[in-house]
Amino acid sequence: MADWQRTFRVIWFANLITSIGMMSFLPFFPSLLEELGVEDERAVRLWSGVLFGAAPLGATLMSPVWGALGDRIGRKVMICRAMLAIAVFVGGMAFAVGPWSLLALRLGQGLFSGFIPPGITLVSVQAPADRQARVTSALSTSLALGSLIGPLMGGWLSVALGGHQAVFLFVGASALTAAVLVALFAREDRSTLGSAPGSAPGSDPATAPAPGSAAGVAGALRSVRRDVRSVLGEPALRATAGLVFAVQFGLGAANPILERLVATLVGGADEPSAILRALERLPLAGDGARSTVTLATSVAFGAMALANLVSLPFWGRYGDRVGARRALVLSAVLCAVALVWQAVAPGLAHLLAARVLFGAATAGIGPLAFGLAAGEVEAGRRGGAFGVVFSARTAAVAVGGSVGGAVAAGLGLRWAIAVGALCVVLGLAGFLRGGGARRV
Repeated sequence: MADWQRTFRVIWFANLITSIGMMSFLPFFPSLLEELGVEDERAVRLWSGVLFGAAPLGATLMSPVWGALGDRIGRKVMICRAMLAIAVFVGGMAFAVGPWSLLALRLGQGLFSGFIPPGITLVSVQAPADRQARVTSALSTSLALGSLIGPLMGGWLSVALGGHQAVFLFVGASALTAAVLVALFAREDRSTLGSAPGSAPGSDPATAPAPGSAAGVAGALRSVRRDVRSVLGEPALRATAGLVFAVQFGLGAANPILERLVATLVGGADEPSAILRALERLPLAGDGARSTVTLATSVAFGAMALANLVSLPFWGRYGDRVGARRALVLSAVLCAVALVWQAVAPGLAHLLAARVLFGAATAGIGPLAFGLAAGEVEAGRRGGAFGVVFSARTAAVAVGGSVGGAVAAGLGLRWAIAVGALCVVLGLAGFLRGGGARRV
């Protein structure tokens, strides 16, 4: 087995473990806030959006920096650093005493974690050129599978153990396990790292500053501006980043308050559906109504993740056949339709169907965007490019979560999702008018 194939398998499994842990608590901020003593419904909605978006905000600020440092210091150490940060900050959430301490930990998680871009980069720069699309798609599969298992496991653990604090300890242990696996078994080809910062082209490598030295780190930090300008200087990449931002904004606006929307649908049902009856029969501890809402929310997130997982191969084949940009247009259209459907869903069955469509539509966004970036920059600067694309996604989730929480608190839950749908429509219009339109 080639070194890059073994590294791919290690990163795939580490991403799976970590993403299961991360998704085991993200859907349940509303009920967690209630456990911490937040009683006002408007405050619960607002804080849910803020907490959901806090970590992506931190990741937005630091992803290009970590990407540029990884290009010079090493991607493997960046992966281990990110997973150890998750172990520390998310594990520490088990001991949070209120929303402010939870917010501080979420910000720390975002600033120091971010394991996806360096993992994709580590494998991508070592894989053969004709395997790039399949590699990025396969790594996305591990994340999608984690998104499927995580909410179901988190919902079950929180109900069975009587609270969400135990889930945070589970996440910390999962991330620590993943970091150990990467440290022991992943291999990195140091020749794929960029030239040492601060050295002139053609200079003697022996006299260049070492990648891990102070001069090397300073040079890597100085390179961030160059990396950002290089990526955003490409009209097609710039237009794609805007579309990715819009789609992820819609995702960020809908997800933090989904548990509250499920609660209104469950509480307002005259006759429980077959899904609700099945959930109510499960022998779980805790309050019956709250347990039903928690598990129904898990099903809603899990249905989206399952559709995402199943649809990933389709988007890879479709993108290869018609082009990544045209595939992104179709994905964005379906995302807008799915968000509108969620906003007007009259019952749980409609909401679940809309979530399935949403998961299928968003499956193509990440692989197509990362594949586009991989084809536009050389291997030595690919981490910086991936970091910029990832920052567009995390910035959108951060802004979308905060805006969605505020709109939900002021106008209502359904309006928050409708605002997300409107953002996707505007983003698609901008994409069709911008650099991406000429190559669709």
